[in-house]
Amino acid sequence: MLYATTPAAEKRRLFRERLATGELLRFPGAFNPLSARLIERKGFEGVYISGAVLAADLGLPDIGLTTLTEVAGRGQQIARMTELPAIIDADTGFGEPMNVARTIQTLEDAGLAGAHIEDQINPKRCGHLDGKAVVDENTAIKRIRAAVDGRRDPNFLVMARTDIRAVEGMDAAIDRAKALVDAGADAIFPEAMRTLEEFAAMRAAVDVPILANMTEFGKSELFSSNQLRDVGVNIVIWPVSLLRIAMGAAGRALDTLNDEGHLAGKLDEMQHRADLYDLIDYEQYNRFDTSVFNFTITKE
Repeated sequence: MLYATTPAAEKRRLFRERLATGELLRFPGAFNPLSARLIERKGFEGVYISGAVLAADLGLPDIGLTTLTEVAGRGQQIARMTELPAIIDADTGFGEPMNVARTIQTLEDAGLAGAHIEDQINPKRCGHLDGKAVVDENTAIKRIRAAVDGRRDPNFLVMARTDIRAVEGMDAAIDRAKALVDAGADAIFPEAMRTLEEFAAMRAAVDVPILANMTEFGKSELFSSNQLRDVGVNIVIWPVSLLRIAMGAAGRALDTLNDEGHLAGKLDEMQHRADLYDLIDYEQYNRFDTSVFNFTITKE
């Protein structure tokens, strides 16, 4: 009730232990706190919080317009709703190396289990769009070193994302990943890998966990969890999928309202009120006030 019962530091410790087993951990993207609770209920291992989703939620493109305050605030709202570890997209760290260190501490305080910092220049853009540009290796290394030096909880996962594959090719991506691991990165997020062979090559190149981004309409084929597990991927995210599905359904519902004037034919597509109340543990609030939950909802 009200928030997760597992303290943030314990979530981080348990997450790092599980990540160390080498198994594939599945992190669907939550677009709000309620969807994070649903991800947990459906048996996934973690929650991902996408910068593109946070920007879209504000009606903004994913080009670095969101602020640390906005990202940390939304991250805290989502992380507090689930016992699962939550990893958040911290873009380029919201500034120079000292800003990166502050970003990590702010995200720690917000209850996140980890964050990734990328090597794009500012203003950044979605990792699966053309026309990206990346910073030089020295600048990328400084960001990761600042993130590692800035954290206070050693279990907070500092992940380095590199977008260099789309700019300079796979060999450059492997070289950049190795340099970022040497700088202290706990994990590598190689963005926009095109084939399973590329994921396998990255797996062979570094001795830290790697992440696969299975975003729709992007550069990567939508590989299955089993395929990614077989090539040694440790974390897979579907960052925008739930938002896309929800917005698609909302658009179709609005079309139906325009065409028919009601949504009677859409009831079987909706989350029932009883399921919503169960998801938010409405009945548990009775512990504080017996007048809050004194009714019964059936699905008849």
